[in-house]
Amino acid sequence: MKSSPLIFLFLLVLNFACTTKEEPTKQWYKGNLHTHSYWSDGDDYPEMIMDWYKSRGYDFIGLSDHNTLQEDEKWKLIPKSPSQEQAFQKYLDKFGDHVVYREDSAGRIEVKLKTLKEYGPLFEEEEEFLIIPSLELTESFQQKPIHMNVTNIQKLIPAEGGTSITEIMQNGLDRVKAQRDSTGIPMFLHINHPNFIWAITPEDIMTLKGERFFEVYNGHPLVNNYGDSLRPSMEVLWDLVQVSYLQANKPLLYGLAVDDAHNYHVFDQTVSNPGRGWVMVLADELSPSALIQAMEKGDFYSSTGVTLETIEFDGQELSVQVNPEPNVSYKIQFLGTKRSKPEASGVLLAEVDGTSGSYSLEEDDLYVRAKIVSSKLQENPFQVGDVEVAWTQPVVGN
Repeated sequence: MKSSPLIFLFLLVLNFACTTKEEPTKQWYKGNLHTHSYWSDGDDYPEMIMDWYKSRGYDFIGLSDHNTLQEDEKWKLIPKSPSQEQAFQKYLDKFGDHVVYREDSAGRIEVKLKTLKEYGPLFEEEEEFLIIPSLELTESFQQKPIHMNVTNIQKLIPAEGGTSITEIMQNGLDRVKAQRDSTGIPMFLHINHPNFIWAITPEDIMTLKGERFFEVYNGHPLVNNYGDSLRPSMEVLWDLVQVSYLQANKPLLYGLAVDDAHNYHVFDQTVSNPGRGWVMVLADELSPSALIQAMEKGDFYSSTGVTLETIEFDGQELSVQVNPEPNVSYKIQFLGTKRSKPEASGVLLAEVDGTSGSYSLEEDDLYVRAKIVSSKLQENPFQVGDVEVAWTQPVVGN
């Protein structure tokens, strides 16, 4: 029996439709993975902080208070200061129907802080805004602060201590991996502000197993982003560790930009404000699993203001396209390390003036990353005079 032409055509169209299934469209999502509230040492309520970020175009936030998850009952005594009393009034004006507070015997105000389950529904919207459960695992060794953020944590991981800085960090990595393996839920630990009180050296990070992320930029005024005459900047540290990791056949180390915001009422260089650093993640959807999967592939960049249109890497050539602002100039720097000179890490391999640039890896290149420097001064910067920049993640050739 012969098939009719119409049946043949239908089957052909059906087969074409099945074999050309459209890939999900990826898009850029803006987020900050390091932020504090009254649940630890921040100076504002979770709702006010979420409102600040959401109203300014952020897509996701990790509210990462020290050694605590926002899930138990906690009351905050409002300090006797004009700024804190004014902040309480603003909180009442905006969220009065949801605020629970009382007066103690001395007439001071105590506020019952909302848990994540309570304040999350006030802000979260599908494909609009996401709050990722987070925690800053806060430890110390010989009076040096060892801080590590856990993104998408599901159960409290308490501080455990250790006999060295490296052991404390490795313990954190191992416990996060154990929780991820037992729950099947994606999560990761990143090293916070290595230069905060000069606590963590490149050598401390080099021996770790399983670390993929650290903060190359942190908006807190005490983190020493730029190093000093004796100690490396965060970027120099990044390249030093990168060389060590690749020589040891470890995965690439990726760099995050974060606020580490604590202060939401006074804005200047003496305090840690929101809006100074963030990540832009290229993902299929706005969900913790999609964002983490994309970040673990290196599909994100970090920024203090510069926006990128595209980042492309075909295994040989790294290309960057800036989304430019009027009357702003851009310089695209390609930095990396030569296999033949690993001691000279993070050298400038090429530089392009303009809004687009590319670099083809040479056989001797161990890796390459791009830094985009603009002429625009950063609003409320980490340090007076800072211009807006962005960092792509490092890549290695095929």
